[in-house]
Amino acid sequence: MDITLTREGLQAIDDLLLDTLDSEVELLTDASRHIISSGGKHLRPHVALLSYLAAGGDDLLEAVSMAAAIEMVHTATLVHDDINDHALLRRGRPSVHARWGRTFALLTGDFMFAKVYELMAPYGPTYNVIMARACSELVEGETLQAVAAKAGAIDRETYKRIVALKTASLFEGSARMGALLGGGDERVVDALADYAYNLGIAFQLVDDILDVIGDPVALGKPIGTDLAQGRGAFVTQPNGQTILSLRTTEDAAAATAAVADVVAVAEAVGEPLDEADPVARMMSKLRTSGAIEAARLQALEMIDRARAALDDVPPSTARDELMSLTSDVLDRDR
Repeated sequence: MDITLTREGLQAIDDLLLDTLDSEVELLTDASRHIISSGGKHLRPHVALLSYLAAGGDDLLEAVSMAAAIEMVHTATLVHDDINDHALLRRGRPSVHARWGRTFALLTGDFMFAKVYELMAPYGPTYNVIMARACSELVEGETLQAVAAKAGAIDRETYKRIVALKTASLFEGSARMGALLGGGDERVVDALADYAYNLGIAFQLVDDILDVIGDPVALGKPIGTDLAQGRGAFVTQPNGQTILSLRTTEDAAAATAAVADVVAVAEAVGEPLDEADPVARMMSKLRTSGAIEAARLQALEMIDRARAALDDVPPSTARDELMSLTSDVLDRDR
């Protein structure tokens, strides 16, 4: 039976994810289902399903396993990210790392990555190569970010490369696989992939903005984490001036050195940041420096590129929904 794209289609993805994560090892089942059932925007699989329909696909059921694999990849990376970031909260709930510990969180992420093979098996080599490439680039982007943050070298070009690899790659792969499965010709497939790539960059920019000005309760995690760790769109110079790494070619080595001694961001969601906290002071300066507005303009530029890419996609309800997603990404608060 066909699945309509809305709540039923996304629910089918969630049901498949939970079924796929069933293991004889109870801890793996519990830990992986814990993070999957905690919610999430499901934006990447949503892009995949809409691209499938926009390219001419008419049986959404055949794309559900692929879309579920995409969400599985994204969620597995969150489990591993929380280990690296020592994060105690994810989507408003204890992270896998906080609840089960580092070792079991690492194994849970590995388990989820392995399950991606199972979900992608029906699609053959073309789709699996696209997925493998997106996963490889994602890991490369995360690694580059960690190396650059440790060295204090996140400048404009490095930041753009990190975002393209760690975020935009999976967005692009999602749309490309969906469009190919939907039977789109080369022009339509490339247009949808270009749309998703730019949407992914905008998504990450907004994410970095929300790390500074977002509501911790809405986000389900503390803010200021990326700033404290010297990564993301913003870096702080020794003189206290915060710059937008996306828009500057200055050497950021000295800039990120200022965050070397900052204390951890408040762990409890909703706990006010003490203005005596160096992170809180940097966040306060960011809000009045104009850097937030500059980052938002960059995000808007990426959204405009994503919208323009849809000009090469035939009119349809699915294309309209893809256009609507651009506003959702730009205006989101979590």
